[in-house]
Amino acid sequence: MYYPIMKKVLFQLDPECAHAMTLQQLRRITDTPLAFLVRQSMPTKPVSCMGLSFKNPLGLAAGLDKNGECIDAFGAMGFGHVEIGTVTPRPQPGNDKPRLFRVVEAEGLINRMGFNNHGVDNLVENVKQSHFGGIIGINIGKNKDTPVEQGKDDYLTCMEKVYPYAGYVAINISSPNTPDLRSLQYGEALDDLLAAIKNKQQELHEAHHKYVPVAVKIAPDLSEEELIQIADSLVRHNIDGVIATNTTLDRKLIQGLNYCEQMGGLSGRPLQLRSTEVIRRLSDELQGHLPIIGVGGIDSLTAAREKIVAGATLVQIYSGFIFHGPRLIKDIITHI
Repeated sequence: MYYPIMKKVLFQLDPECAHAMTLQQLRRITDTPLAFLVRQSMPTKPVSCMGLSFKNPLGLAAGLDKNGECIDAFGAMGFGHVEIGTVTPRPQPGNDKPRLFRVVEAEGLINRMGFNNHGVDNLVENVKQSHFGGIIGINIGKNKDTPVEQGKDDYLTCMEKVYPYAGYVAINISSPNTPDLRSLQYGEALDDLLAAIKNKQQELHEAHHKYVPVAVKIAPDLSEEELIQIADSLVRHNIDGVIATNTTLDRKLIQGLNYCEQMGGLSGRPLQLRSTEVIRRLSDELQGHLPIIGVGGIDSLTAAREKIVAGATLVQIYSGFIFHGPRLIKDIITHI
């Protein structure tokens, strides 16, 4: 009800400034009488995925609440799960500003944030203070100055710290904004990383007497052959889930629009079709061996249903939420 008015104000501001201001206000109203401004009543539509019970199939994608500062506020809006991060072992400022751009005509966003975050220890403290009754996914990555050859160590460090507090752990090897990160999606580098992650998961399972599933987030800019190879690796290493997809480097659908030449990952409506294609192809290859979490350009009930028909068990929103607000959450959960 209030979002169309807020959006007019926020879209007059620099996108990153608007983002920071929104999170600040959400933090302020959490656990106060003003929380009614964001609270929405939702029907319960349970979904089982990765051995976990989600109260509905819709989640918030990683990147919006990088430090886990507003988990309870997003939970109050109705999300069945909230994925926070991407977080790295050490705090880092990310790439130089400006680094976030609205492609308003196409309802898209371009970002080259570069894993800006306060570090994994800060995120864990925020999770410990949360009262969210849904599933919290924690998305982890590597620091920019960690050589890609040693990137595995960053993932293991983060995994060890977040494991006791995560509903699931998401392994981000597909952001286009950290140099060479996407190379971890291929061949021996991928197999080496997945083997190490599974070994660490087993070790932590025994130490904490708790099994926390692991999902891998992949890029949309993969060839048919690369998708097949990734699907094979995920199955061979008994990964619990796959998140498809991250942002794209493809600019075909926004040619000639404002900011189309900006470097970074494109999300929102221009990603919608490609993301769904990847989900469909992955589903064909995986044959039910592990579930798919579908994300990329979901801006309506129909777009969410398309992801599920293509093979996704859960779906997530980010850019669609920016452009349409909390009403989108209610529309999807009520009718999906």
